[in-house]
Amino acid sequence: MPRDLVDVLDYLLPTGDDPPRERAEKEDAGESLQRLEEKSLQRLEEKSHQPIEKNSPQRLEENSHQPIEKNSHHPLTDGSHPPAAVGSYSLGRERTSRPAALPIVTLPIGDRDVVRAAFGWNLAVEIARLGGNATLVAPADPSQASLWPSEGRGPLGAQLELVRASDLGELNRAALDIAVSRTADSADGGIVLVRVPPDWMTRSSGGRALLRWVLLFSSPESQDLREAYALAKWIVGAGHETRVGVTIHGARRIDDAERAFARISSTALQHLRHSLVSYGLLVDDLHIYRAIVAHRPIGLEHPQSRAARALSDVARLLLDDARNFTVV
Repeated sequence: MPRDLVDVLDYLLPTGDDPPRERAEKEDAGESLQRLEEKSLQRLEEKSHQPIEKNSPQRLEENSHQPIEKNSHHPLTDGSHPPAAVGSYSLGRERTSRPAALPIVTLPIGDRDVVRAAFGWNLAVEIARLGGNATLVAPADPSQASLWPSEGRGPLGAQLELVRASDLGELNRAALDIAVSRTADSADGGIVLVRVPPDWMTRSSGGRALLRWVLLFSSPESQDLREAYALAKWIVGAGHETRVGVTIHGARRIDDAERAFARISSTALQHLRHSLVSYGLLVDDLHIYRAIVAHRPIGLEHPQSRAARALSDVARLLLDDARNFTVV
């Protein structure tokens, strides 16, 4: 579902100071979310009998009240490693040498989806902050200039590459070229994030590298979850070695995000026989939209905000998995 910035600014960005009542409601909501975070961490500690670092990133299924089955056969999660095709990834065995190319993570983002485009760029910045080589690749289109900052090297070394591509095959080739060229400068690992228009994925062919590892953004809203599931269904059908991850955003409560992920994950497991992977949650935070308006990364503009900490957690989960990938 498109997330045009103008749809949220009136509510989230008042022109003046918040009225006392609204300010109090926001403060209460923030305190409530903090209490939920602490409660969730306490539940995890009680189950594991080990203290959990508050800044340690957690996948949503680790917090879910309804454990998600992890024993279904899946080449990227069950420890088995079928013969890899050229350009494919395997997760679960450590690399002994530098890979031929950096892992590619595909981000399906619509043409007017300013908010999710901002998530993509901010993830690149956070990956760079964590020591990874981070590049965001997107099709060059003057009509979508509002989605991105200036092309080239950005904060903390994160890079934005706008490439000429009119379909999935052309974008696939451009992304592979960048993934290969960046590996020489990636002693500590890295990721190439690729923004793909969702309709390209379902109407084009030749995007094999772009279908190996896909990260879907979804809010807890039913319509968003249905759209994410429909895209996951197509992706799984297009390639059986696909790793499909989900990041829930826009949730005001951790429990809401847990239930949203459990809903889409259990549906995929039941109907697709495919385990989705949780890549955490991005909280609904006013600082997200203020940073977008300021054209500054959230982690630099508001480094102590919940939004910045959540983005860092998602980036860490992605980078940890990327460092365990072997690109053949």
